[in-house]
Amino acid sequence: MFRYTRRTAVREVLVVLAALVVFSPLLILLNVSLKTTQDSVSTSAFSPASPLTVDGFRQALGGEGQNSLVTGALNSAVITGCSVVVLIALGSITAFTLTRITTGWSRAAFASFLVAIVLPAQLGQVPLYSAMRHLDLLGTRTGMVLAYSGMLMPLAVFLYSGFTRSLPQEYEEAAQMEGASRFTIFTRVVFPLLAPATGTVAILAGLIVWNDFFTSLVFLNGSDAVTLPVVVYSFVGTLVSRWNVVFAAVLLSMVPVLVLYLLAQKRFIQGFAGGVKG
Repeated sequence: MFRYTRRTAVREVLVVLAALVVFSPLLILLNVSLKTTQDSVSTSAFSPASPLTVDGFRQALGGEGQNSLVTGALNSAVITGCSVVVLIALGSITAFTLTRITTGWSRAAFASFLVAIVLPAQLGQVPLYSAMRHLDLLGTRTGMVLAYSGMLMPLAVFLYSGFTRSLPQEYEEAAQMEGASRFTIFTRVVFPLLAPATGTVAILAGLIVWNDFFTSLVFLNGSDAVTLPVVVYSFVGTLVSRWNVVFAAVLLSMVPVLVLYLLAQKRFIQGFAGGVKG
């Protein structure tokens, strides 16, 4: 039988305090975004908004061109979605090949992927920028998909390799005896069994690409394909004295991720749980 003790009360108080600490930045963002432009500069961020106004949200949504939150969100969605699809398609089949072929070159190739994981991505920014400029891929969504796919491919191969090694090979041998090709065995037998790994790769890679600011700023700044973090940064640069608009833009930029999480939270949890088990 459950007994409400003093220790339980202390735990509840600690949980409430922890929740307040976690949500305090969000509450400050909401409070300042609902202030007038004058109050957002002259009053404390903790003082309640009085009078309440949604002018900050209206001005944030009214941006055009490189200051358009809607355009930035669409560009982020296209780049993130295409990058995740490429990483899942190429990362899974690469990991399957490297784990099933035990020759020297496969071990060397897998070791190169491991080395690429620990190297800072900034080391390759200059040669990557030069190559994309020669290929006319700067400032394009296609170029960003290729860049993110290349940068995150070692992580995808590493995650898929751990799951692939844990799969029993009896299913593949049975399919091979039925005359199935290696590609058919992968697509019909192996890939469905890699669903937890696919969820983990989609979540990690999706969040990294969606939230990335540095790469987007370097390769997309000044173009029409700017992503959401770059659009929010442009608000900070041009509206430095209008913090209600800046904070409203930050809040609006969080909406797509929150909606996606609420719609697919069950899949997210299954993906993370599968990643931990793998």
